[in-house]
Amino acid sequence: MSRPFHLLHVVGARPQFIKLFAVQQALARHPPGAIASRVLHTGQHYDHELSRVFFEDLGLPAPDDHLDIGSASHGRQTGMMLERIEQVLLARRPDVVVVYGDTNSTLAGGLAAVKLHIPVAHVEAGLRSRNTAMPEEINRVLVDHLSTWLFCPSPAAAANLAAEGLGSGRPAGSPERGHPAVVVSGDVMCDAVSHAAALAAERRAPAGATDRYGVLTIHRAETAGDPARLAEVAAFVNRMAGDLDIVFPAHPRTRAALDAHRIRLGDRVRVVAPLGYLDMIRLLTGATVVLTDSGGLQKEAYWLRVPCITLREETEWLETIESGWNVLYRDHPSDRPRSEDNGAYGDGRAADRVVSALVEQAATAPVGAGG
Repeated sequence: MSRPFHLLHVVGARPQFIKLFAVQQALARHPPGAIASRVLHTGQHYDHELSRVFFEDLGLPAPDDHLDIGSASHGRQTGMMLERIEQVLLARRPDVVVVYGDTNSTLAGGLAAVKLHIPVAHVEAGLRSRNTAMPEEINRVLVDHLSTWLFCPSPAAAANLAAEGLGSGRPAGSPERGHPAVVVSGDVMCDAVSHAAALAAERRAPAGATDRYGVLTIHRAETAGDPARLAEVAAFVNRMAGDLDIVFPAHPRTRAALDAHRIRLGDRVRVVAPLGYLDMIRLLTGATVVLTDSGGLQKEAYWLRVPCITLREETEWLETIESGWNVLYRDHPSDRPRSEDNGAYGDGRAADRVVSALVEQAATAPVGAGG
């Protein structure tokens, strides 16, 4: 090739920064020069502790493009992202756009790319909660159906895609005409957690941690944006806080909703500022239990062997439920026995499989709008 194969990664939220880190680490293990990699940050998470500190903790270089979109309604936020991502793609002309997870940044990045005939690689494809009231469910389904590469964290995710007619029937490799390549890569967040846990062990426990404590996070719109639902979840948390202290790194949106609707958390719920990635991992490793509506924390708790209670009606991470390490809050307490890690999300080398599939494409024939 006369120039490197150009990947452009679109990120905008906490879990995506972590996934990006794992993929960038895998890219660094390949010979330099063959692949160029740039990062576009939409600014979906605009708070310092929810964004820039993750880049600092993980040693990621500053994004090449930062859109500073910030918070807005789903339609407005996605529309602004779509317009401005398109401008960047026209200027950068990447060969492949890599999107992560299920946020509005994921959807906007995928849509902008495919409308410019740039292939899309979706990292964390195939997840299904079956709850179409969740914006994330709409995002992940749409992005899966427009992507050229679908990197699945588990065999169950690949089976979801097959049920929707996606995939060439091949377990890995390059896509065939009209059929995306479905790759059961494993979960790239597993790669990142093993690295982060070693770094986090050297840190002091964050403020609020006691000898016995739980960790709480609430951020999804279906919870924070619904006063009745938020009040119900808060009541459940307060019941749990009768037995132990709970440290709550509060998302700005959630804190504002609690205040606006005068929903009170108990005295043993210690509200603290949002934490960076390594501080959060350090907090999790010492916890007795995690209460969360975050998909990322469900998995991090699973890998760190901390019991988790998911503050939702369902979860797309069914393997964590089946393992006994996670339970939906309406089903708590659960007598399901806890299993050892059965490798449901891979062996910690997911990012290498993602990169290998894209490197294979780079070695054969450049595709897309690069030029």
